[in-house]
Formats: sequence, C-alpha cells, structure tokens
Amino acid sequence: MKRRAEIRRETSETRIRLALTLDPDPNRPPDVRVSTGMGFADHMITLMAFWAHMELDLSCEGDLHVDGHHTLEDVGLCLGRAIDEALGDKKGIARVGWARVPMDEAMCDVALDLSGRPYLVYMEDAPLPPTIAGEEKDLWREYYKSLATAARMNLHMRFLYGQNGHHLLESAAKGLGLALRAAWSPQRAGLLSTKGSLD
Repeated sequence: MKRRAEIRRETSETRIRLALTLDPDPNRPPDVRVSTGMGFADHMITLMAFWAHMELDLSCEGDLHVDGHHTLEDVGLCLGRAIDEALGDKKGIARVGWARVPMDEAMCDVALDLSGRPYLVYMEDAPLPPTIAGEEKDLWREYYKSLATAARMNLHMRFLYGQNGHHLLESAAKGLGLALRAAWSPQRAGLLSTKGSLD
C-alpha cells in the first residue's frame, strides 16, 4: 500500500494545499509540482522532493507583501505533517538516514532520525550570506525547524564549507532528500526501537 497524505491549512497568513506520495513508480521520475510564490523556495523544495523520490503537489498563497517568513514556515509545517502522516506507525522503516551532496564549492552534511522526537541542529561552519534570493538567511533555519517539528524528526544540518548561499542551500536540500529516502525505506518487519515505540 502506498504511503500518502493530504494536508489543507488556511490562516490569515497562508492558504496551503499539499499532497504527497512516498512510494511513486520507481521506474520514472517523481511528479513534483511546487508553487509557493517564492521562486527560490520552489526550487529548493522541488530538489528535496526529487532527490527523495517523493511525489509532491504543493501550492501556497501567502502574505508575501510582508515577507516570505510565514509562507516558508507554514509550508515547512505542512510538509512535515504530511510526511509524518504518510509514514503511519513507521514499522519496517530504516528510521535513520544521512547524506552529503557537493554543489560546486559548497558542502552540507545532513543526518536525521524519524524518531518521533523533533529537534533541529542547524550549524553554519560556512556562514550563509545574510540575504539569499532577496530574503534573510534565517528564513531557512525557520523552515527546517518547522519541518523537523511537524515531521517529528531529529534533524541535523551542518554547512561545512562554501561561499555561495544558493549552492549551500542546494547541497542541504539534496542531502535532505537522500537522507529522507534512506530513512523511510522498508528495511525490516518491525519497529526499529528497543523500547517498542517511537516518541
């Protein structure tokens, strides 16, 4: 049975529709459609979904006249919640994944545990530029914090080196996709926990 989820969220700040499938046809590229009103965010989320081999249909109408903060924060919440719902009881999954993907001069380490306990470690050994694609760099930490919280995963991201903000964040997005794909892949019959539960 395919693992799927659909999310609807409407507030005074954003209106979001999201549908995802974690197990699309392995013999063709996943169908990924992302429209947030922020071209750079669309690019990063599309990369993550493609490298995770996850089908994703995501649209968001946000208060971009303010800035991109509410849009990315709420998209992170919805995407994380959808991943958590699609995974169900998490029986049989590898649970842990990690990846390191180079992007030109830049490199980011990503490691995660779909443990049921949300936590974000976000380290900038290579500092991101203060502004990326017209938005403050901290927007991306907030996005990943929202994603980790709603997906109930322990997420560690470490920007190791690089000068270009686009390249650094692209390395992170691709690495997250690969790490998620590894973590939710079927590996066993039961739950990977000595205590018998994930929370």
